[in-house]
Amino acid sequence: MKPLTAGEIRGNWATLLLPIRDDDSIDFGLLAAEVDHFIAAQVSGVYSNGTAGEFHTQTEEEFDRINLLLAEKCQRAGMPFQLGASQPCAQLARERVRRAKALAPSAFQVTLPDWFPPGLEEVLRFLEVMAAEAAPVPLIVYNPPHAKRRLGPEEWKVVAERVPGVIGMKVMGGDDAWYDAMRPLFDRFSVFIPGHALAEGIARGAHGAYSNVACLSPAGARWWHELCRKDLPAARAIGVRIHAFWLSQVSPIITRDGLTPMAADKAAAVTGGWLPGLTTRVRWPYRGVPAEVAAGIGHVARTELPELFDPAVIRPGRGVA
Repeated sequence: MKPLTAGEIRGNWATLLLPIRDDDSIDFGLLAAEVDHFIAAQVSGVYSNGTAGEFHTQTEEEFDRINLLLAEKCQRAGMPFQLGASQPCAQLARERVRRAKALAPSAFQVTLPDWFPPGLEEVLRFLEVMAAEAAPVPLIVYNPPHAKRRLGPEEWKVVAERVPGVIGMKVMGGDDAWYDAMRPLFDRFSVFIPGHALAEGIARGAHGAYSNVACLSPAGARWWHELCRKDLPAARAIGVRIHAFWLSQVSPIITRDGLTPMAADKAAAVTGGWLPGLTTRVRWPYRGVPAEVAAGIGHVARTELPELFDPAVIRPGRGVA
């Protein structure tokens, strides 16, 4: 797969979730079926080892096996794919890039070192080395709300000047002031924001989402992005309902119940029902969402967002009227 440029990374990308058995092992057969579903749904691309992929729980052998499976299937199908080389330890993250580079991903995703907050110069030192190791494959920096060091617009400008190998970011987005400050960088970076904010983010200059909505409905997320491109007002109207659903049904898994973002994303996938056999189990020591809670969320999703589950609307090739 050829490396992508900042201008080529667009749309709703699906995250590879880990199907976890009762004994805490990975169900690689179901993982393969998951990749096949993403390819059939014609999402914009697939990425491994984000938070929802539970990268922080994987052994190095599991990391290699997961990414080999994804790479082989996506290469055969011509599906763009990114490999998450994130690791709280900078040295292990570097080794992951070195090993996975042979799989020829479209890009690598990395997080900043996480045990102690790095200073800006340390951020740059880390990214310079990681970009050199990955070249010619570019880097996407995953900088989530819980990161020990979150970069602001002025710091992203320094990254743009110092590390040309970084071509994109996965961030929370922000208010009007944030978008105004980031606007000079929109031609330099691919800027991805949370999936449930996709339409509003695109309206303000963002380029896509590494998408929690694709956890709920991969084909629905792809359709919604197509609508954003062809009829943004209509997409924003649907986005109001998606955002309200996320705040009322999915976000409380984290804010009310004290569970993790990967538990919330996996619950969304189970409620979507598109991967038979997937459960809400996440890897020890973290807790998953009870199955009955996920079932209730699924009922609400189909009531409030029926178009995301309607085969007549979201099937690949139908297009957007």
